[in-house]
Amino acid sequence: MSKPSRWWLLRNISRLLTSGTHRVEFADFWMGDQFCSLVFTLSNLYFVGCLYAEGFDPDWRKCTPNPGPRWGIAFLLGSLPLLVRLVQSVKRYADSGLITHLINYGSGILYYLFYFLWRAQEGRHGVIFVLWCVFATNYSIYAGAWDLLMDWSLLRPHVPYPLLRKDLLYSNNVPLYYFAIVSNTLIRFIWLLYIPSRGPNFILRTFIAGFLEVLRRWQWNFLRLENEHIGNVDQYRVTREVPLPYSHDDLAHDSDGDDEDDARPHRSPTGRSWRVGRKPHSADSDATAAAEVGVVDA
Repeated sequence: MSKPSRWWLLRNISRLLTSGTHRVEFADFWMGDQFCSLVFTLSNLYFVGCLYAEGFDPDWRKCTPNPGPRWGIAFLLGSLPLLVRLVQSVKRYADSGLITHLINYGSGILYYLFYFLWRAQEGRHGVIFVLWCVFATNYSIYAGAWDLLMDWSLLRPHVPYPLLRKDLLYSNNVPLYYFAIVSNTLIRFIWLLYIPSRGPNFILRTFIAGFLEVLRRWQWNFLRLENEHIGNVDQYRVTREVPLPYSHDDLAHDSDGDDEDDARPHRSPTGRSWRVGRKPHSADSDATAAAEVGVVDA
């Protein structure tokens, strides 16, 4: 990464830490969304620090927060991106009055809260488990619909390609749009992988879920930036051609009229030509001129 890119990254991360004190721009919530896909990584920062502090001994599982009394630390670290996005949503609500952003990230925080509580109870199927499933379902449906309808502007009616949009930048790879719709929806419900009591180790499941979420976000970025660019072009925030207040036909008609005016002789305001006319040359004029010359010689 080049030096300007590093400064850009640090500057935008610092803006995330000061969310709510300034206007939320595209780079702010776009960067916040990137960190929302790193919940698995951020929640395991305590686990990594504990391992290096205690040593890699056979009893390394004592550092894992799930299940255990340290679930609060993992929840706090993992929910930081969602908390930042919630603050940004509150700021956008204060500026625009739209409440839709508050529902999205508010339900996400509750989803992870009940998830860590359920894991702290060693995965027992009780009241906490039911609440976790309710909030997880709500968050997956709402966030998945937000991805397709708002972030990607897909599922539009009366378009050349069904369920897509009118303008596509990747028009040579139309099947990838349908793959993105299906895969994004399925990975939004990846939390179902945690429910079976049998199967792979739970740590392995969380790694698989975190890895798939990173891939989903990588795919999401292409269509999100495409949709943002198309929106900027439609609103003339980014354009290579500025629309003129006349058509090419009118311009061609005016130029034809100018050509006709140029073909006509130009006359003075008095009706006479601006050219000074010469007198006709005749034999009488030559005789008069010769006589005058003779008088001068005499």
